[in-house]
Amino acid sequence: MTGDASKFIDLTPKRSGHVTYGDNNRGKILGIGRIGTNFSTSLENVLFVEGLKHSLLSVSQLCDKGFSVSFDSQKCLIEHKNDKNVKIVGFRINNVYKIKIKNNLNHSQCLMSKDDESWLWHKRIAHINMEHLNKLISKDLVIGLPKLKFEKNKLCDAWQKGKQVKVSFKPKNIVTTSRPLELLHMELFGPSRTMSFGGRYYGLVLVDDFCRYTWTLFLAHKSDTIGVFRKFAKLLFKIRKTLRLSPLEVIMEKSLKIKILIYYVKKMELNITFLLLELVNKTE
Repeated sequence: MTGDASKFIDLTPKRSGHVTYGDNNRGKILGIGRIGTNFSTSLENVLFVEGLKHSLLSVSQLCDKGFSVSFDSQKCLIEHKNDKNVKIVGFRINNVYKIKIKNNLNHSQCLMSKDDESWLWHKRIAHINMEHLNKLISKDLVIGLPKLKFEKNKLCDAWQKGKQVKVSFKPKNIVTTSRPLELLHMELFGPSRTMSFGGRYYGLVLVDDFCRYTWTLFLAHKSDTIGVFRKFAKLLFKIRKTLRLSPLEVIMEKSLKIKILIYYVKKMELNITFLLLELVNKTE
């Protein structure tokens, strides 16, 4: 737990609960979240306590999370039980072990990916079927092809993507809107492979049909969609009220059809239309 909100990369407000100190004084819990530099190497479920001057780590809770903690006369090591990789190093200063979270959690990681040799040849020869590769080997039709046994023990991502297309949209010959903020298109994407600078993996995109102005709102979790859209809807409501505009229409994915979201949309006088985006497989 900590009293410094700047250490969090993701913080969820929490309006109930207290922490009792050794002198029986209590601190109010204001939130819970992650601390660190990015989501892959952060510590989760850290309490944000009002007025706490020194951040504290619970050894018992670290052990419950799957870590192993060891101490000696100079330092303490916090490592994963499974792979024995050191996650955090703390050094003894007088009689207290101190840890600098940013220095510990900002280390670079070296990842290695090793692909099966049979699947490498599958990719090299234009993603040909495994049965055909076995026939090529049995009849010695390809020079230099190693004598391997090609088995389809998993799905090929590139092959699957090549067999799928989005349903085409009917072209519009005329512009159906006459001014900005009359019709918005909204879509949620994620989780993306690349994390944003703010540590977000999801994005909510809104496009104005008339001027094509685009808003991109980044989200830490998919469940944050309602809260982010509610703030955005309030801003639109103020603008429309100031300019005395007619009700706004919003077109969004059917996957965003949530009762709470629909409630806020109606409350802000927004007309909503759900659009089902489907993928069609060429093999069907």
